[in-house]
Amino acid sequence: MKRLSCLYICFFILVSCSNEKTETVQIGNKKTEILEIKSFDDSEIPKNIILVVGDGTGLNQIMISRIAEGGLDYKLAIDQLPHQGLVLTHANENIITDSAAAATAWATGFKTKNRYLSLTPENKILKTIPEMLSKKGYSSGLVATSSITHATPAAFYAHIDSRYKEVEIASQLLNSPIDVALGGGQEFFEIGKVTESYNLLTEKSSLNDDFSNSNKILGLFDKDGIVRSSEKPSQRDMTNFALTRLLNNTVQCEGFFLMTEGSQIDWAAHDNNVTMMIEEFKDFDLTIKDLVNFTSENEQTLLIITADHETGGLQILKQQDDSVIIQWGTGRHTAIPVGVYAYGPGAHLFNGVMDNTEIHYKILEAINFTNLEESTCDLK
Repeated sequence: MKRLSCLYICFFILVSCSNEKTETVQIGNKKTEILEIKSFDDSEIPKNIILVVGDGTGLNQIMISRIAEGGLDYKLAIDQLPHQGLVLTHANENIITDSAAAATAWATGFKTKNRYLSLTPENKILKTIPEMLSKKGYSSGLVATSSITHATPAAFYAHIDSRYKEVEIASQLLNSPIDVALGGGQEFFEIGKVTESYNLLTEKSSLNDDFSNSNKILGLFDKDGIVRSSEKPSQRDMTNFALTRLLNNTVQCEGFFLMTEGSQIDWAAHDNNVTMMIEEFKDFDLTIKDLVNFTSENEQTLLIITADHETGGLQILKQQDDSVIIQWGTGRHTAIPVGVYAYGPGAHLFNGVMDNTEIHYKILEAINFTNLEESTCDLK
């Protein structure tokens, strides 16, 4: 009888804890905005690469955002990309990855330990896509709603054994081939050193200025991650600025690489806060909408969208009247596969199931990297 009582108590605790993580999401009624999607021949080679990352964004994060925005039949911008697949995300010797190891996989094509940035598990430096492309005359840009020294953007320029050494990571950015870097992270930089090599932006209004003849650009719009407000730039704002700047660079460069991250989708999922997560996802999907339209107009750009991992173990349980009930399984990362979506020349390479390291090699294959000639693009 005592054992039975204990089981009842344990069951009650589990149910209570479970209920604490259950949230209600109102079903939206917005009409789908159909985007122009053009056809590209498989033989076409892109000039530019845009990699869009939804940190912590699993398939159910996308699904609940879709339902909240427009309902069960609504189509987000991300839904309209014509080529889609699944990505396996494990790190080196760990089924669960963090953002550092996952971003290292895209940036270098190699698995590494969690917390490591573009180093092998044995601490050997791995070349990143921006470093490789800089030798081929490409310019590169990074956008994040976190600190620009945070794990995902840092993997594209830093080589260090801990993602948390952000002061050292900031120093490495200033000596990297990154031409445009926008995010938060003021507290990690020596501003005097920044202005020696970069045009420093700290206000949202600066994104409206003309920088067509300026040096490299570093935007630091908050002390650490960018606190969402009307006075701070969104992912969409920063991405459109970076895109314009990098496109202008192609007058003297062979092409560009841009990585833009919706960083705080992950943070909301860690907090098991579906309302905040959906708000962050809106910015992310509006960014994708603009990039789809850019790709349709430019016709020389490969657009890729993926996630480093799923966060929160999000479950969609049932419909209740005009709402949906969701439940979080954890406050941590999971091993659930994530999506990959592509549009533009080379997009056909991203169909099917793939490891996250394959994204790196598929990007290089798309641009025919092995046959690119040595070139320079000096924007100092």
